[in-house]
Amino acid sequence: MKKFFIYFLGFVIVFFIAPAICTVTSCTVMPKEIQKTVAVQNEKEESSDGDTQNYVFNSGSCDIYVVKDELGKQLLLPAISDVIKEINLEEYLYGVVSSEMPANFEIEALKAQAVVARTYTIYQINNNSSKHENADICDNYACCQAWISKEDRISKWNEEEAESNWNKIVEAVNSTSGKVITYDGKPINAFFHSNSGGVTESSTAVWGGIDFPYLKSVETAGEEGYKQYSSQVQFSKQELLNKIKEKYQDCEIDFSQQNCIEILEYTTSGRVKTIKFGNKEIAGTEARTILGLKSTNFTFSINGEIVTFSVTGYGHGVGMSQTGADALAKTGLKFDEIIKHFYTNVEIVELNSL
Repeated sequence: MKKFFIYFLGFVIVFFIAPAICTVTSCTVMPKEIQKTVAVQNEKEESSDGDTQNYVFNSGSCDIYVVKDELGKQLLLPAISDVIKEINLEEYLYGVVSSEMPANFEIEALKAQAVVARTYTIYQINNNSSKHENADICDNYACCQAWISKEDRISKWNEEEAESNWNKIVEAVNSTSGKVITYDGKPINAFFHSNSGGVTESSTAVWGGIDFPYLKSVETAGEEGYKQYSSQVQFSKQELLNKIKEKYQDCEIDFSQQNCIEILEYTTSGRVKTIKFGNKEIAGTEARTILGLKSTNFTFSINGEIVTFSVTGYGHGVGMSQTGADALAKTGLKFDEIIKHFYTNVEIVELNSL
């Protein structure tokens, strides 16, 4: 009987207890409040300094950074290792500013970017305005705002410049620590973009809906010398038609007609509001997406079988222009003056005062 009991105990340990122990110890268990499920998004995008990066948004596993601001809010970012890591808002901003704006820009422009990025983050959290079901913000600049870890950022810089570049970013963030942009006592939706082409756009002209009183069109001089200022995209006539047909299958373009392509309406800033391709009228913002243009500030020409789109500026054009900020900093403007140039009737205050 004793021998039977020993055999039975061994059987239980081998087939039931041991597998259970292995299962429990093989996975990191996350606290319930951050067990999120969001689709993985892999995209290759060009950052503001020309680097091509893979942005992976995945808050469905243990690979999560939890970032907390002074108010205890959270946003989720992909981690670089299989851990849950808590970093504060200011440390998070090192990765945003270093990814969104070239380190060789003027320090006052970098400070302005830090305040804008901090404000944008707080607005997304406080207003539940995320495009993602279970996260406040992602690190894809084409969707939210870019972010990169210190290790990855330094590895992309020249070794001789890496340390000084990072220190400059840290200085820009730390010297503006806790500062946010407000309108009527509340943090603003601080949109920004790469290059305005000389004039920014109002929010309603791009997205319609709510008219943000602080996101008005303003002129900015000095952006012509930046590489983001102008670009061209060319298609054969058939390629162009195929592009439009991907979205509008009933589109037909008779290129023998003089007005086969026609810009019908412009926004107040001079960007394309409506354009006609053959029998199809579409918004300028949609044309930009379909054709992969860097801005809705474009013209076109037809030469033989080639259709050329000449584009001015880079981005949606709303809010602060990053190259415009640098150009203004070169004239001697401070970060707060730069911010107030791009955002109408705003104040810069301490976050903990709100």
